[in-house]
Amino acid sequence: MKQYFQFREHETSTKQEFMAGLTTFLSMAYILFVNPTILADAGMDEGAVFTATALAAALGTLIMGVLARYPIALAPGMGLNAFFTYTVVINMGVPWEIALFGVFLSGIIFIVITLLKIRELIINAIPAELKYAAAAGIGLFIAFIGLQDAGLVVPYESTAVTLGEMTNPTTLLAVFGLLVTAILIVRGYQGGIFYGILLTSIAGIIVGLIDMPDQVVGAVPSLAPTFGAAFTEVASVEWSTALILQLLVVVLTFLFVDFFDTAGTLYAVANQAGFVKDNKLPRAGRALMADSTASSLGAVLGTSTTTAYVESTAGVAAGGRTGFTSVVTAGFFLLALFFSPLLTVVTAEVTAAALIIVGVFMASSLRFIDWKSFEVALPCFLTVVAMPLTFSIANGIALGFIFYPILMVLKGRGRELHPIMYVLVIIFAAYLGFLSE
Repeated sequence: MKQYFQFREHETSTKQEFMAGLTTFLSMAYILFVNPTILADAGMDEGAVFTATALAAALGTLIMGVLARYPIALAPGMGLNAFFTYTVVINMGVPWEIALFGVFLSGIIFIVITLLKIRELIINAIPAELKYAAAAGIGLFIAFIGLQDAGLVVPYESTAVTLGEMTNPTTLLAVFGLLVTAILIVRGYQGGIFYGILLTSIAGIIVGLIDMPDQVVGAVPSLAPTFGAAFTEVASVEWSTALILQLLVVVLTFLFVDFFDTAGTLYAVANQAGFVKDNKLPRAGRALMADSTASSLGAVLGTSTTTAYVESTAGVAAGGRTGFTSVVTAGFFLLALFFSPLLTVVTAEVTAAALIIVGVFMASSLRFIDWKSFEVALPCFLTVVAMPLTFSIANGIALGFIFYPILMVLKGRGRELHPIMYVLVIIFAAYLGFLSE
């Protein structure tokens, strides 16, 4: 084992890798409770999603550790799960089973792209500003959902939304959770989001807002409600032109967000660990293959897109240097399967802080956008604001991808665009056209 993971070359040890793997797990364990809460809004069984989340994270992380030998963990991605539920299922009206099929297809396409080694071509085709805008927009979208779950933002007839009732006990619990989690992060605690969820749940139990769970450890929830559902509905659904176009946009969005999120995360974590040499990442193909395979497996199990987590940097900071760190993290996700009874105490108010804070982290990419160039600023601005205001990640991406090429051409910068961008203009324009019918 030590020879396979090259402990001596990376100047590490079993103890150091174990602690790094535990640190990574604690930093991202919140997804075990947040993901089922979000996907339950799509009509999916919460217990089954919990099991699918843990298994997808464990399998994806294990593949990353053994195949690519990187200390990078994977799990169902934040933002992608929100897109799955609130845009695809609720706004578009696509059955969650078909949405899972879309996740599966995006994973397969990702695998093909990786095998054909055309990753760089696609990365270069999408302007960097639009990538940053999409990440920031998804962050605002997630934060908006968190603010609603907290009761801080509520519907209002005259102004669409307004400030919620601040004396509401559940809102106060959510504010407490946000404050506690923020303090933990500011003070530098690894796994601050997870500990924030834990402390908020305990506070909710103490004040009587949350019922004490009957048990802490229990049987693993059945996967039956979600396992293979991505394929059972495909055969029986009535396919129409509108549904096919919707599925195409869904697959493109899943692929777009996962592809660039994974690439960015891989380079960020690998650079911190000192793996990047001459701006190149060794075994990058294997890492991308692990990510795309995990997405397809996750869809079969019953969860939204599985992707690399930037929280892996916490494990690297704790000394993780090899794939054994990921193996340890995967082991903890498997162990977590037996703690499903805790789902009853992790309510929407409890997880609200996690959504808001993850949104803050994602919105930080706004600083990389050239706001002085209007032909860049307007498409990016539309991408960012349209996601929360139309409650759809796909709408934001569509508007940005339509306006960007048009303004660049009118500015005389059309030669800077890759031909793929013109194809995407047609696809997203058709999508918005069908959406308005």
